[in-house]
Amino acid sequence: MRRFLYLISPKKINEKFYKNLDEVLSFKNVEYFQLRLKKQSIIKITNIAKKIKKITKKYRVKLIINDSAFLAKKINADGCHLGQSDGTLKNARKLLKKGKIIGITCHGSKKLILNAIKEKPDYIAIGSFFKSRLKPNAKKAKKKLIKWSKQKTNLPIVAIGGIDNKNYKNLIKSGVNYLAISSFIWNNPRLKPKLAIKKFKYHENTRKRN
Repeated sequence: MRRFLYLISPKKINEKFYKNLDEVLSFKNVEYFQLRLKKQSIIKITNIAKKIKKITKKYRVKLIINDSAFLAKKINADGCHLGQSDGTLKNARKLLKKGKIIGITCHGSKKLILNAIKEKPDYIAIGSFFKSRLKPNAKKAKKKLIKWSKQKTNLPIVAIGGIDNKNYKNLIKSGVNYLAISSFIWNNPRLKPKLAIKKFKYHENTRKRN
């Protein structure tokens, strides 16, 4: 199975989470796992990350730390994800070892996408394409922006925002490389995480069929 999912952590992590993560990653359709914890101490995030790293390493999933190249270095994660207010990619590159992954949030802005391309990240994240529980106030992006971005760069594109089992195939058809998901997996009132992740399947002819 192709790994095409960019899984983002829930807002809060409890002891039950680690078992759920192990079950979710065992389905082997996740390429990246982003640890995204706001308003937590560095010590707490570091301790959580160490536990998560054992699981991501087990399934060969790349561990990405949100917002902080410093934390990514401290944890020896596979990379970091930078928002528009998280410092420059240039500084992050200086801090992290060669070969580490750095992605940039571009929202739905052509200007931000072009600026990111100049900095040469490892991927760009675009969205929100649908209403998102993780970022309820995020501005909507149009799907035609994906095609425009593909014409401007060969960088991998991560689609974000409100992605679920009913709308993900249309994004693949539009040309994105990875789908960022969170709420559908961790805060699904109908499905447990290990069942929710199985709703995302990629076939080589997906783009042609949908």
